[in-house]
Amino acid sequence: MEIASGERIKIYHLTLEDVMLMSKWGIHKNPLFNDYNFSAMNNDELIEWYRFKTSFKSKKYFSVYNEEDNFIGYLGIKNIRNIMKESTLGVAFDPNYMNQGYGTEAIKAFLKYYFINLNMRILFLKVAKFNKRAKRCYEKCGFVVCNEYLKIYDNQLLDLNNPYYLEEKDSFVIKNKKIYNYIYKMKVDKKIIK
Repeated sequence: MEIASGERIKIYHLTLEDVMLMSKWGIHKNPLFNDYNFSAMNNDELIEWYRFKTSFKSKKYFSVYNEEDNFIGYLGIKNIRNIMKESTLGVAFDPNYMNQGYGTEAIKAFLKYYFINLNMRILFLKVAKFNKRAKRCYEKCGFVVCNEYLKIYDNQLLDLNNPYYLEEKDSFVIKNKKIYNYIYKMKVDKKIIK
């Protein structure tokens, strides 16, 4: 069942069938985004990923389809706090469909559903400082930075001579032989919906 739509996108509740299609997604060439290379996962890993993501009541996941009915991304809300009426957004898109405005359109459509249908008050998200494209997208959707902090970087084997790393070196800190990256915490509230 469709929960939201835009001019070119439709959003549904995420299904296992959607997740299995992630094996056909493109590959991020930038190693800083290796965690989003779902096409490297086998069927068992995708099934486990889906079960983990959908097994808690404090999380909900949604699929994004484009006008050609291609599964191009997903949105997730986690840490759902119904009494506080807030949660944290996660976003991932097939690299083949990035930089085409789909993310902005999907998030704007989802915000209406989130604030009106789910009757929530605040939506947070976290984005790596080096992910400038995503941060711009979130700002277009009304999100503002409310905090910045360091987090241990997932890939401790990152090649520190890689050109992608060198270009974003100011987004990282090396302390005690561990790699950390800066994270922006962003938020948007219900006032964005007019």
